[in-house]
Amino acid sequence: MKAPLPGWVDIGLIPVVNVLLAFVVVGLIVLAVGVNPFTAVRIMIVGAVGYPEAIGYTLYYTTNFIFTGLAVALAFHAGLFNIGGEGQAYLGGLGVGLVVLALDATLPPVLLIALAVLAAALFGAAWAAIPAYLQAYRGSHIVITTIMFNFIAAAVMVYLMVNVLIAPGSMSPESRAFADAGHLPFIHDLLAYAGITMGQSPLNLAIVWAALCCVFVWVFLWHTPWGFELRTMGHNPSAAIYAGVDIRRMTVLAMCLSGALAGFVGVNEILGVHHRLILNFTAGYGFAGIAVALMGRNHPVGIVLASLLFGMLQQGGAELSFDIPAITREMVVVIQGLIILFCGALAHFTRPWFEALFGALRARSGRTTAAGAAEA
Repeated sequence: MKAPLPGWVDIGLIPVVNVLLAFVVVGLIVLAVGVNPFTAVRIMIVGAVGYPEAIGYTLYYTTNFIFTGLAVALAFHAGLFNIGGEGQAYLGGLGVGLVVLALDATLPPVLLIALAVLAAALFGAAWAAIPAYLQAYRGSHIVITTIMFNFIAAAVMVYLMVNVLIAPGSMSPESRAFADAGHLPFIHDLLAYAGITMGQSPLNLAIVWAALCCVFVWVFLWHTPWGFELRTMGHNPSAAIYAGVDIRRMTVLAMCLSGALAGFVGVNEILGVHHRLILNFTAGYGFAGIAVALMGRNHPVGIVLASLLFGMLQQGGAELSFDIPAITREMVVVIQGLIILFCGALAHFTRPWFEALFGALRARSGRTTAAGAAEA
């Protein structure tokens, strides 16, 4: 007998069980190549959180996953499947680079960084607004247009980096280095000022901005009239139209906010780590954000937890491939892919088991209550 599942099971327990099932399959694959699965897991965990530098790298990767996961989730609540996070992150980084390259010699650091963050949001939102307009006013499917815009963004960046923004005399497609005013502070440097020693890592203040974005998305979606309209449109467009919601306007708004969130990957990468414009800094974070959002049930808290898991896999997987040559980087990608499979495509694989279990428990509880009432 099936029964509705409690929220803690649907949101918390089922994703955890799916991750465990993924690791069971991964363990079998690792065992097949002659490596002890428990040794591999130990190396991954130590490599991800076993020492201060590892924690810094894990949180640095987590920051990017939070931005792209929030971008996918916000659009998904509006009934839109934004596959264009990669391109929107690319354009967000371009916005950051253009602002810093133009103004790093004249503006103070606080104002320069604020303008760069704003540029990341505007460029990412503008790139997402075009597919949004095409869907809202021309009937083009958002999935197709956002996928194609990823390729266009990559081509635009290649052209600009090779022909326009390349540093004079450079043989590699990258811009000149930013002045110090265009550097987002590293966390280990800030902690050093407070007398706290932490190993060097790319972790920077962008993680604080990611946390603020989580709060913004939560407040916007569940505590504002616009968020209510957006979620209504996602659940039932016909009811939203009947209630007077402008579907076209909300489609554009949702995608612009989604694009802005994805664009903040450029803040973490360009402003926080590389300190120059480079190619391929997005490194697939836009696509991984889809899995992060699905695993996090499109809620900011769940997205933070899923992002942390993916950050641990990214950092721990690098340590694993370094320590055990039999496990290559490609196998680490397989591990990530299996987790995406079980938490995405097979997200409801275990649901019938839990529904049957809770149905049996409720039936038994009902019989016990009835028997007690009869005796009374």
